[in-house]
Amino acid sequence: MTGHRMHKLRRDLWNVAIGHVPSRRVRRAWLKRMLGELADGAFCCMHVQVFDPHNIFLGERSVINASCILDGRGGPLRIAHDVDIGTCSHIWTLEHDPNDATHATRGAGVTIEDHVWIASRVTVLPGVTIGRGAVVAAGAVVTRDVEPLAIVAGAPARPVGRRDNPLTYRLNFRPRFR
Repeated sequence: MTGHRMHKLRRDLWNVAIGHVPSRRVRRAWLKRMLGELADGAFCCMHVQVFDPHNIFLGERSVINASCILDGRGGPLRIAHDVDIGTCSHIWTLEHDPNDATHATRGAGVTIEDHVWIASRVTVLPGVTIGRGAVVAAGAVVTRDVEPLAIVAGAPARPVGRRDNPLTYRLNFRPRFR
């Protein structure tokens, strides 16, 4: 089997089976072989879907909660250290061009810097950088870059405040059956 076919097989097995196994050790071992990088302490809950996982990089102690989608098809998805991504959030690096007559796709990488907190049901679109320590409120749609320490909300996401935090915490989330 060619390397490309093996990557697809691993991705498909993750999305339909392994990602639903209630053992964090089994999921971690699978992700370690599949992702571009899985740093120490990074945690991925059950029911997370990945696309082109070799383009996905998870930093130390970052947490991807249940039912998220991580997309590496349109470019690298870089998630730094101590990032908390809430349940049912979708991070896209590939989208369709609404002005293309053939419905072609276009892609761009996404970068999420240290200590970012993304609440539940957030959508992040291609080409976005979310700055260090930013907070994205539940249900927001992030269409453009977010400044460091900004708190954004809405669709499209707009600044609603600033975070006042020294950002010295280190996430340590390892539930037994998630």
